[in-house]
Amino acid sequence: MYDGGKIIVGLIIFAGLMTFPIWYNHGDAGAIPNVEKPKDVKECVKDTQYMRTTHMVLLNEWRDNVLREGNREKLKVGNKTYDRSLMNGCMVCHTSKEKFCDQCHLYASVKPYCWDCHFLPKETL
Repeated sequence: MYDGGKIIVGLIIFAGLMTFPIWYNHGDAGAIPNVEKPKDVKECVKDTQYMRTTHMVLLNEWRDNVLREGNREKLKVGNKTYDRSLMNGCMVCHTSKEKFCDQCHLYASVKPYCWDCHFLPKETL
């Protein structure tokens, strides 16, 4: 009366379709992008792992500090000072948006809204 057999078959088909991308590629997400790193700079404002996973949080904090709180105090890391700025801080070392930012963002299928307000670096103009 409840068509239990059809429901189970339907659930199996549904589970197969929903997990298809995982088992079709055997869990392989593809080759990790090889980003262009700065040649003369060996350290950043935070360690590499933090910057890989949490740079967006740091950029949001900088945005809030500078634009909303008016705190334009520079960061000092080691012997170097950094502006709290995407263009005057990050892009000074990472000179190629295409070879650094875009490589990972395309791989992760993430479209950041940084460039909605900031001008693109000269390389792409």
